[in-house]
Amino acid sequence: MWSEGDRNKPRKYTNQVVVGPHPATQKIQGFIRKNHTENQTKGFSFIIHSLLHPCKTTEEELQNMDRKKVVGIIGAGVSGLAACKHALDRGFSPVVFEADDTIGGVWAHTLESTRLQAPTTSFRFSDLAWPESVTATYPVHHEVMEYLRSYASEFDLLKCIRFSSQVLGVEYLGATEEEIMGWEQWSGDDGKAFGVGKDRGWCLTVKDLIIGNVEVFLVDFLILCIGRHSGTPNIPEFPANKGPELFKGKILHSMDYSYMNNVSEFVKGKSVTVIGSGKSAFDIATEVAKVNGTSQPCTITYRTRHWLVDKSSIWGVNLSYFYLNRISQLLVHKPGEGFLHYILASVLSPLRWAITKLIEAYFKLSIPLRKHGMVPDYSYSFAISSCLIAMLPEGFYDRVDEGSIVLKKSKRFSFYNDGIILEDGNECIKSDIVILATGFRGDQKLRNIFTADWCRNIVAGSSDTSVPLYRECIHPRIPQLAIIGYSESLTNIYASEMMANWVTHFLAGGFQLPSIRCMEESIAEWAKYKGRYNGKYFRRSCISTVNIWFNDLLCKDIGCNPRRKKGFLAEWFQVYGPADYAGISSRQ
Repeated sequence: MWSEGDRNKPRKYTNQVVVGPHPATQKIQGFIRKNHTENQTKGFSFIIHSLLHPCKTTEEELQNMDRKKVVGIIGAGVSGLAACKHALDRGFSPVVFEADDTIGGVWAHTLESTRLQAPTTSFRFSDLAWPESVTATYPVHHEVMEYLRSYASEFDLLKCIRFSSQVLGVEYLGATEEEIMGWEQWSGDDGKAFGVGKDRGWCLTVKDLIIGNVEVFLVDFLILCIGRHSGTPNIPEFPANKGPELFKGKILHSMDYSYMNNVSEFVKGKSVTVIGSGKSAFDIATEVAKVNGTSQPCTITYRTRHWLVDKSSIWGVNLSYFYLNRISQLLVHKPGEGFLHYILASVLSPLRWAITKLIEAYFKLSIPLRKHGMVPDYSYSFAISSCLIAMLPEGFYDRVDEGSIVLKKSKRFSFYNDGIILEDGNECIKSDIVILATGFRGDQKLRNIFTADWCRNIVAGSSDTSVPLYRECIHPRIPQLAIIGYSESLTNIYASEMMANWVTHFLAGGFQLPSIRCMEESIAEWAKYKGRYNGKYFRRSCISTVNIWFNDLLCKDIGCNPRRKKGFLAEWFQVYGPADYAGISSRQ
């Protein structure tokens, strides 16, 4: 805290030097008084990160030095690591706030048996290949974590990360809601990253989970890399007298299960029921079945059948050639496409249908989907375009055949003293443990990080619209902020790193954003695409089948050549992946 006698003396907090009172200090103090009680604010430390500098020997040198802009990043998963690396590359001072004590995001706490859902050629950063020691096409959990650690080490990212730092809330300082809503350009300054106000920025309230102190930080630009598959579990709601309060056993969400150290002992000898039909439900059931076998079968209760497959090829042909090369982009309608692309996509739609039927026929033959009533009600191409595809756990249907996993379909269920009731057939399933693999409320998690109601109300859109992000990163009405890793693709690390590269080019002045009206028109175009190809899952914001088209737009904004292959045939028919975008800049 500043005292009157220290007003003109440089103050040093760890690696920061602050000269005089920061122009936003009064606004920060007002923010604290508004959002926290007097008892909560006791012991607060005011650390003004927008004045972060290397230490200088004299005050004169410090005052004459141009200030680096500080980029705050929330989350040290794959998106946060990519954002940090590219921010460093552009000369910024990123500060990463991570609530956990390690990097990795969802990968830091997942089942040991979990493996990649995409091959290593697709799940990688553009500028770091997997080590030769990893020979598996789909590495398991600990190998993925080692790869992420090697990335952080290779580019010296750990120095930027504040672990065990939980962000309690963020608020924009420097303009009122009414002023912001009246702007025609993003940040009120011709679409530039940092706006016209010298003291504008984001105020972050951060709790140190080890010491317990709460600190306040001011950053010039904020990047949210909080993901949508963690943090806020989706817990089903039940009518009165039918909920979990009736159940005598244990109920937990898959998130809590993934944090357990000794799950084998927890489930051993117990009747376990898993609610859900996604990847986590199948992984958990397989793990439980390995422990208990047929003596205590694990029951999966599901509502929707999804495409979980055992490989990414059919008859030796990699499925990427049907979806992840440039020629495949001609088979789908794209946001903002011209007349020629529209005609091509319409004419080629029967070919896309035929490819889908061929793939479905192969998996129906190679996986006992019909035998167990697990053929999805939607097409394989819809699964790809909606990011609903996943890899089966090894030996899953073998365990179904032997009886250690039991599949039960039901639209609704409720609890009773000794388990759950499947209301479709009024069947009771006795259970000691019920695990809810029911996903996460990513929208709510995104809203909750904002303290201002106006941000909460608009950041994730409404239930009948897609999340309103320009280039899947920028909300037109929320200044000096980007969101990376919220939109999905077949390999999120691929899409997230491209977005991180685009955002940091923007921060460095590589290009300016169009007007707010133009951005909102672009968002509307993408919303039409998502409604057409994602159906009821449109809010997942999946861009998988137009990933190359999307990357082309990012490359054009940056000023680099979107055609990354050498030669005509390679450009159109070879599979595109992260390595194709290594080291992109406005000169390429």
